[in-house]
Amino acid sequence: MTDTRAEAAYVRSLAAFRTPTLDLLHGRYAPFVVAALSVVFTVDRPVVAVADAHAEVGEILDELRAAGYDDDDRALPAGTAREICRSWVRVGWLVPQIDDDVEVYRLTAHAVGALEITGRTGGGRTRVSTSRVRTLLEAVDRLAADAEADPERRLERLRAERDALDAEIARLSADGSADPVDDEQLLEEAENVLHLARELPADFSRVAESIKAMQRDVVADLRRDVRPTGEVLREYLQRGQHVMHATPEGRAFAGALRLIGDPERIDDLTEQLRTLVAQPFTRLMDAAQREELDAIGRRVELGVQEVLTAQRRASHVITGQVRTHDPVRDRQVDDLLRDVMAGLQAWTATAAGASSADAAVHPLRSLPTADIGHLRQSVGDIRPAGAPAALAPADDVEFVDADTRAWGGPRYAELEAYVAGLGDEFDLGDAFENAPGDARRPVDLLGLLEIAHRSELIEGDGVSVVEARRPDGTTRRFAFGSVTARPVKETADD
Repeated sequence: MTDTRAEAAYVRSLAAFRTPTLDLLHGRYAPFVVAALSVVFTVDRPVVAVADAHAEVGEILDELRAAGYDDDDRALPAGTAREICRSWVRVGWLVPQIDDDVEVYRLTAHAVGALEITGRTGGGRTRVSTSRVRTLLEAVDRLAADAEADPERRLERLRAERDALDAEIARLSADGSADPVDDEQLLEEAENVLHLARELPADFSRVAESIKAMQRDVVADLRRDVRPTGEVLREYLQRGQHVMHATPEGRAFAGALRLIGDPERIDDLTEQLRTLVAQPFTRLMDAAQREELDAIGRRVELGVQEVLTAQRRASHVITGQVRTHDPVRDRQVDDLLRDVMAGLQAWTATAAGASSADAAVHPLRSLPTADIGHLRQSVGDIRPAGAPAALAPADDVEFVDADTRAWGGPRYAELEAYVAGLGDEFDLGDAFENAPGDARRPVDLLGLLEIAHRSELIEGDGVSVVEARRPDGTTRRFAFGSVTARPVKETADD
């Protein structure tokens, strides 16, 4: 509690200057930080890959140093671009995150607010205009109307608005033309629109960051929770599904989303802005102002997308944490760690540990294993396990169906006899194409290749294409590098 108004104001000022926003603007290298962030991050580029950001900040440093701005020790920071960006992350101006399996940087709400303050300060005059005063009066009037609880007063207000609209309609219908508005007045209203739009990026970023902070709090609370799993699941799944309503910023955004969340409304806004940019009064605006006016629709769309992405990510993280949360297992791990720490403290408190602080401690490199031998599968069977019976010769096997053999493996006997008659050298592809019809199945191609591997193989530069035929008549084509086989002749000694 503060005792005086001056002390209360001073405490509020101290808190404000401790925020990253004012810290950025009053830092040693504030001009460079603002310039670099405004160049790297734009309206159409709210996130930048980490590698790209490091490269671009490095290029900005090189250009400014080449221009002679490094003569002053307070002008440009030392170190590499990567070190500078990492320092910006530590002080709260950039936030790293994973986007589509790529690590990216995003401006924090504090950095966006600092850039907007700098833009307003250096972007031209700030004046008390008719448009700005009318915006204030309309906002106060709308607030008073929404806060009015008396139905009669509300009806009176609505009738007055209707009468004013009817009078304007009658005047336009009688005259057939509208009174032209002075270009200077239109310029004032456009500047007021730009002033209002500059607040939006920081507002959207604050909503997204409040959702992320709530996500971190929920996960931290969940890991410390020792309640039954069913109770934990009910509470945290509900919070994960209604994450947008869990923070004041999220609830305010949910209300605003009802106004701007409709894609048709955003399309109408974009079309209106394009029409405005084409109006004659915009010649009084500079190129940067016209570009900023045209980009308001994209700012709104990207801001909404940023908040909704943060909401989906928070819901996914909270739900995944709940599904993998096991209070019993976590308690067991905690108990084990406490036992280890207690044992370590007990050991260091002994006479040997106290007298010989540098005594070697032999670690347990592996856990002992129990030698239990062979477990019998049946208690009543005391006979040792025996080997299986030998397989019967293939010639003694009788096939139930004549087609069963056709679907079997390669016909080695027929293929070996066929290869024996091909001479001293043969091409594997040609040999398969000229093989007997019942030995031209896909499996026979593998069998022929296996037989050819027993010989000397010579790989050619061409490609062999063969067509195999299955027993049911279907065919399949195979392509492989051409191979020539030279069978090894058996000598008399063999």
